[in-house]
Amino acid sequence: MPKKTLKRVAQKSLIGPPRLTKYERARIIGARALQLSYGAPAFIPREGLYDVTEIAKRELEAKALPISIRRQLPDGTYQDIPVQDLL
Repeated sequence: MPKKTLKRVAQKSLIGPPRLTKYERARIIGARALQLSYGAPAFIPREGLYDVTEIAKRELEAKALPISIRRQLPDGTYQDIPVQDLL
């Protein structure tokens, strides 16, 4: 099976919807909650919170996560979009 080569799309045009999908949101919160459970420092003040999922949700709402989403099309073109641009 031949390898696919990926091609980057210009930053102005947006692949997919202009907002986070519910699947992207769940993936980001889950990945960040896992990082927090392994002892990663929080990007926002915890304010007495101990539930890593709730902390991850609040970090996402506060646009404090330095994470990008890679959206890819079947033809191999892709675009890396910062989460802050999709909230």
